[in-house]
Amino acid sequence: MSTSHLGSVLIAGATGLVGREAVLACLLDEGVTEVRALVRRPVTLDAVLGPLAHERPGLTPSQRARFRAVQADFQRLDREPEAFQVDTVLCALGTTIRLAGSQQAFRQVDFDAPLQIAQLAHAQGAKRFLLVSALGASSSSRVFYNRVKGELEDAISDIGFEQFVIARPSLLEGDRPESRPGEHIGLMLAGAFGFLIPQSHRPVHVRQVARALLREAREAAAGRRVLTNAQMRAMR
Repeated sequence: MSTSHLGSVLIAGATGLVGREAVLACLLDEGVTEVRALVRRPVTLDAVLGPLAHERPGLTPSQRARFRAVQADFQRLDREPEAFQVDTVLCALGTTIRLAGSQQAFRQVDFDAPLQIAQLAHAQGAKRFLLVSALGASSSSRVFYNRVKGELEDAISDIGFEQFVIARPSLLEGDRPESRPGEHIGLMLAGAFGFLIPQSHRPVHVRQVARALLREAREAAAGRRVLTNAQMRAMR
C-alpha cells in the first residue's frame, strides 16, 4: 500500500473536539507542510489545542512554526480565497439544533459553511477533502440531522475532489468545551450498558476519528471512501 503526503492542510472546526486532535496529529506528521486553522477570531495554537497542549508530548519549535490561524468571516468566506490554497481540507464543523437555536441556523453551520469551504478549496486546487459526518447520515433520512449530513456528503461528492473521505462516528468521547446534555446522557448510558450496544453504534473517541481520517487520506486510493464507526473504534 502506497502512502502519500498530505501537504498543506486547512482545518475547519479546529477548536472543536475532532478538529483540535487533527491539528495536533498534522503538526506531528512530517508529511504535512503547513496546518491552517480556519477561525472566526484570532487564536493561538495553545488555545486551539486546549488540554491537548499539556496532555501530550510537547511540540518542537519547528512543528509549532507550521501552524497558522486564518481568520475569516464565515458569512463571506469567498472574501479570503487565498486561505483555501491548500492540498487537503479537513472539515470538522458541527453543532446541534439546540445550540444553533433553529433548524435553519443548524443548516448554516452543518451544510452551508462546509459546502462553501469545499467549493472554494476545490476552485483553488485542493486535491482531497476529509469530512466528519455522522452515523446514520443519509439524504433520504426522515431525521432532519441525519438528512442534512447526508445532503452535505452528496453535495461534496459532486464537486469532484480527487479523494473524498467521510467519517461517520457515533457519539463522540472527549473533553467538550461546551455542554451537550443529550450526548452526555448518551455516553453515560453507553458506559452502563455498553455490552448491549454493537460496535457499529458504541461511542468513539475523537482521537480515533481524527487519526482514522488522516490515515485513510494518506493510504487510500483516490475516490470516495466512508469510514464506519466500527472501523474508527479499531484505530489505535
